[in-house]
Amino acid sequence: MRVRNALLAATFLALPLAAQAQPITGLYIGAGAGANLLQESDVSITGPVVAGATAAQRSGQIEFNYGYVGVLSLGYGYGNGLRVELEASYRENEVDGVSGFTALVRPVRADGKARSYGVMLNALYDFDLGPGSFMTPYLGVGAGYQWHEYDSVRARGVNGTSTIDGEQGRFAYQAIAGAAFPIAAVPGLAVTAEYRFMGTLSPEIDARSSIVPGAAGNAEVDNFNHSLLLGLRYAFGVTPPPPVVAPAPPPAVAPAVARTYLVFFDFDRADLTDRARQIIAEAATNSQRVGATRIEVSGHADRSGTPQYNQRLSERRAAAVAAELERRGVPRAAMAIQAFGESRPLVPTADGVREPQNRRVEIVLR
Repeated sequence: MRVRNALLAATFLALPLAAQAQPITGLYIGAGAGANLLQESDVSITGPVVAGATAAQRSGQIEFNYGYVGVLSLGYGYGNGLRVELEASYRENEVDGVSGFTALVRPVRADGKARSYGVMLNALYDFDLGPGSFMTPYLGVGAGYQWHEYDSVRARGVNGTSTIDGEQGRFAYQAIAGAAFPIAAVPGLAVTAEYRFMGTLSPEIDARSSIVPGAAGNAEVDNFNHSLLLGLRYAFGVTPPPPVVAPAPPPAVAPAVARTYLVFFDFDRADLTDRARQIIAEAATNSQRVGATRIEVSGHADRSGTPQYNQRLSERRAAAVAAELERRGVPRAAMAIQAFGESRPLVPTADGVREPQNRRVEIVLR
């Protein structure tokens, strides 16, 4: 309960700093730590150490106290909610008690530790809650390899001491449920809160007993973990939103001197449609008729996609229009070619929205 309260408190303390949540695009790193509950393990011992014992006498249970867990991850986000990551983890729990094996040791005291460590490959999906959301919930699954170690796990009783000590690696799997809370003051940084279930195939670990001197065997144990973690995640390449650009001051010349033509484009395209070529032809003809001394060619994009991609897309659109103007007799030297990406929308929208009127090139004759 104390761990749950700490996670909730940390989450609410981070809320005043939260930024609008967005899916990760590109490389990121993460780290987390918290409490780990290792489930009670059913233990079955085989070998000379239990020679002559019945099946019930060869089996028992080991209970564990709450322990701790730490994870480090390196991942990549595809910008559509899907992420993959490579994770290294470590878990440790102390033994709380041992039951069973009554005819062998009649245990009255137990001690020792259990550890798990290894690597996992995870696939996760971030759920986009829409504009204005301060958090991104996510779910994931993972598979990998974990070493499970029993460090001098002993059951001491009036008949002697039985010890399980050693380690073995096994295939591991896990399920993840969490949420990320972006921090506005540091673009790319987010607080994460997670629950993880991690289990492995049953390891077999060396066992021995002082009841039968020199006898040894194997103990088959369980390894099922429930973890609560609080962490930090940093996504590289995240840039702050572009500043609001003040509108250009009105031209000093009479409004009738300037003429504006709008050339629109299909989504994620920079090639000219037949209608676009008609508008460009009209602009080229009028520039020669009115004797324009300056022709501004300005490329724009809507807010679907990253700012960096939209900047390059608006540059390609401006270049395509300029090339068509030049083909129709407008000197390249008379043109001022520029691109504004998604920073000057004709129709203001939320981030990620496709707006046809914002996918344009403006031709201004002055």
